[in-house]
Amino acid sequence: MEAALLTIGDELLAGDIENTNATWLARQLAARGVALERITTVPDDVDVVASHVRRYSERFDVVLCTGGLGGTPDDMTMESVAAAFDRDLVVDEAAREDIERTVAAIADEYPNIDVNVERHASLPEGARPLLNGEGLSPGCVVENVYVFPGIPREMKAMFADVVEAFGGDLQSRTLLTPLPEAEVTPTLEAARDDLPEVVLGSYPSRRGVPNRVKITGERAADLDRAEAWLRERIEVHDEEEAEREA
Repeated sequence: MEAALLTIGDELLAGDIENTNATWLARQLAARGVALERITTVPDDVDVVASHVRRYSERFDVVLCTGGLGGTPDDMTMESVAAAFDRDLVVDEAAREDIERTVAAIADEYPNIDVNVERHASLPEGARPLLNGEGLSPGCVVENVYVFPGIPREMKAMFADVVEAFGGDLQSRTLLTPLPEAEVTPTLEAARDDLPEVVLGSYPSRRGVPNRVKITGERAADLDRAEAWLRERIEVHDEEEAEREA
């Protein structure tokens, strides 16, 4: 499975908040063997979001979007996804009922709350709603596009509800080496010809901590062969040795 992630929000591009959703989702997808091919951040602009959703939906098996849900004027993600698939926004009854229950539950604590329920409950026509157990705004699924809130707590809870939809064959393992990256590079270059079935990456660490060489592939046998090949050519430490040297 190949995926693309679209994080949406002017505040991300302005540097007002950290894009922790991207890192968290990338780790979750990698753990499930999904190849995340794109992480793109775009502004709260209907045309920009719609064009990316449309293009990524055609190119990748699945698209994940976060951010831009809610009742404020700059919350345009649902409108954008609807435009990407040439659909109207319609009020989803299940979403409406869920929002009304949530509003009623917090009415005593927030007596002056004024929620535009219909705006929050409006989804692209034909979308499957993803109810928000941690907030107000629902997400949804439209074809192969999954739309999640931008608030991390809400996004994580909603992702957990649909996590079984994401799965792939990628596997990885990491070797630790005390060698500097410059000494490892010739070996990695040679590996391009000798180990075409895997992808190798070198990730330098801070001083005093071994560097990491990551092996990624679709079959355990390929990873085994690549690991053995590397161990013959570069010095490799196990985790206990690395911890003693750190």
